[in-house]
Amino acid sequence: MSDEPKNQEEAIQKLGALIKDVKFAMLTTQTAEGHLHSRPMATQQLEFDGVLWFLTSISSAKIDEVQQHHQVNLAYADANDDKYVSVAGTAEILRDREKINELWSPFHTAWFPQGKDDPDIALIKVTVESAEYWNVPESKMVQVIGLAKAALTGKRYTPGDHGEVDLNPAA
Repeated sequence: MSDEPKNQEEAIQKLGALIKDVKFAMLTTQTAEGHLHSRPMATQQLEFDGVLWFLTSISSAKIDEVQQHHQVNLAYADANDDKYVSVAGTAEILRDREKINELWSPFHTAWFPQGKDDPDIALIKVTVESAEYWNVPESKMVQVIGLAKAALTGKRYTPGDHGEVDLNPAA
């Protein structure tokens, strides 16, 4: 287990550092029938403050799913750096034009050809409540040696950093 954050500010900093360079997350919502539904979403690159933002189409199925069941999960994975983060939070749908303007980049025209004033644009705001992470900062060679050592000694291989962060300690 790692040096887990001691307060909310440290938790926000730790989580922000872990997901900073991961461009896409798998957003999991719950359908009206109770099934889990996951899809890739581009995380908007802002300084992480406990809230994650996503641009989406107001006509997509995820809008109804989020409105019916506010609890969502976001899975971030960076296999090249052996970083994995599972984020739990509460989602809400917004139509805030000022925030859309703030988040807009030319990249988004692939989904919204009419530009940032496209009437189909909506925001998903996820207020992060907690996260669990796995981070293996060692090189692949160090990992292979660790695996071999564990196999030879019969002791469990425990690489890297694993922990949980709670951004909503009052709940």
